[in-house]
Amino acid sequence: MTLSLGVMGFSEGNGHPYSFSAIVNGYDDAAFGRTDWDGIHTYLRARSPEDFGFAGVRVSSCWMPDATMARRLASACGIKTVVAEPNDMLGQIDAVMILRDDADSHWALAEPFLRAGIPVFVDKPLCADRSSLERFEPWLRTGLLMSCSGLRFAGETDDWRKRPEQFGEIRLIRGAVVMDWTRYGLHMLEAAMGALPGLRPVAIQRHAASHESFSIRLENGSLFLVDALGETPKSFRLDVFGSKAHSSVEIGDNFTAFRRTIAAFIEQVRTGRPAIDPEQTLLMVRTLIAGRNSQPGAGEILID
Repeated sequence: MTLSLGVMGFSEGNGHPYSFSAIVNGYDDAAFGRTDWDGIHTYLRARSPEDFGFAGVRVSSCWMPDATMARRLASACGIKTVVAEPNDMLGQIDAVMILRDDADSHWALAEPFLRAGIPVFVDKPLCADRSSLERFEPWLRTGLLMSCSGLRFAGETDDWRKRPEQFGEIRLIRGAVVMDWTRYGLHMLEAAMGALPGLRPVAIQRHAASHESFSIRLENGSLFLVDALGETPKSFRLDVFGSKAHSSVEIGDNFTAFRRTIAAFIEQVRTGRPAIDPEQTLLMVRTLIAGRNSQPGAGEILID
């Protein structure tokens, strides 16, 4: 029996509806060229046909606020049905992926599906305020909801994931990322904490700088520095310094990160068990919210 997925988009600058749908369904080269997502098109073209698709899974429905854009997505990625309203997917799909990073839209889009018992994946950030997190929390704990950055599963950090002991005692982590803290800071948190077990933020402080810059104090007393650099040349860089070794990665393989994210969500849908410990997701979002609420040059904000 085919697992039918729905896809919802779009938010400015976020091409995830196109990349996620193509990874599941494959894509039509000429039609994808008309979507204006050249960067995504380039990395899709670099992959072999066997890299696409999941056995027994299909994106069957999609919705975007702009119907013309939705039809282009459907044509590019072989999606059978374009719906006029998000809730038109109810009764037609087995699970839904909300692939837009404007956090304020997420609860309204997700709630009808969660209450109908339909598993939901929400693109990062899940939300950006405490009241929304309180609404989402029960659904995370039941396994009906998953949310993360794809960089949690980045291939570039596989060596860290397999051999975290190589670092000894971790003294410092540094992350540098494009754009803003609310939408992109979570990439750095997820990439590091998805690969290095046991890291737990306890407090955050915002620096007085020309860009969004933060010190996150971890439970073991070490620091995680995150700089959201604004509109700069692309950077998704992580550095780890430990008592035994140090290592740096520049994360750029979106295809692998996204494919692994989709695979984790499919597994959660099929088993009903959270693919990511809900406590980790809650801690990530609480850290994001605390940083968002902090003032440049002021003192620490406790995360819990």
